Amino acid sequence: MTTSSDRRVVADARRIVVKVGSSSISGDNAWQIAPLVLALAQAHRRGVQIVLVSSGAIATGMPFLQLESRPNDLATQQAAAAVGQSVLVHRYQAALDPYAIVAAQVLLTAGDIENPTHRGNAQRAMERLLQLRILPIVNENDTVATQEIRFGDNDRLAALVARLIGADALILLSDVDALYTKPPQLPGAERIPHVALGDRLAGVEIAATSVNGVGTGGAQTKVSAARYAAEAGSAVIITSTTLVADALSGAPVGTFFEPARN
Repeated sequence: MTTSSDRRVVADARRIVVKVGSSSISGDNAWQIAPLVLALAQAHRRGVQIVLVSSGAIATGMPFLQLESRPNDLATQQAAAAVGQSVLVHRYQAALDPYAIVAAQVLLTAGDIENPTHRGNAQRAMERLLQLRILPIVNENDTVATQEIRFGDNDRLAALVARLIGADALILLSDVDALYTKPPQLPGAERIPHVALGDRLAGVEIAATSVNGVGTGGAQTKVSAARYAAEAGSAVIITSTTLVADALSGAPVGTFFEPARN
C-alpha cells in the first residue's frame, strides 16, 4: 500500500523526468499540451529541474502528409517524423511562452545512450541545459533510428534518460490512469497503487501493446521501464496525462514504484 511518505519522494524531488505518449498529445488530444505544460511550469517555478520525454512526432506529422493511419513503411514514418517533430516542439514552445520557459529539442536514440562518447555528450548537454533553467524536450531521432521506429518506445528512452541524469523521479504518462491487475476495461480489474522494489507482479495480466492506433508502447513497456528506473534509484509513477499535476504534487494517483535506496 502506498503511504504519504512514498509520495513525498516525488513531491520533494529536485529533478524529474516526465514522459508523455503520442495518443495523449496528438490528434484530438492535442489540447492536452496546454494543461501538461501548466503542470510542468508549476513544478519548474518551485525550482524543480524538468526533462520532458515526448512521443508524438510521427502522429503529429501524419495530418500534414494527409495520412489517416500510422504508416507502415520506414520512409513514410521518417517523413512524418521529420515534419511532426518541428510542429510538436513549436506547439510546446508556444504553450511554454506564457511562463517564460525556453524549450530545447534533444533528439536521441537508444544507441546514443549505449555509446560512451555519445552518452557523455548527451549527459553534459542536458546537465548544462538544466543549470540554465531550460526545459529539454527529448524524443527518439526517428528520422535515423530505424530500429527504434520499428521496435523502440519512449518509455524505455525515458528510463534511460532518468538514469543518465540521475533523476529523483520518473513519471510515465498515457491515457490510462494507473497499472491494473488486468486490462482496465475488463470486469474485475483493480488499480495497483504500489509496487515494491523487486515485486514481479505475479498474477497480474499486463497488456503487451498499446490499444490506440498511434502509440507503440503498452503497459508492459511501462512496467519494464519503471523497474529499470526504480532499480537505478528513481521513484516512478505510472498514471494518465490528465493527472500529471497531481502526480507531481505527490497526490496518491496512479501506480507508485518504490525506488532502490542508492
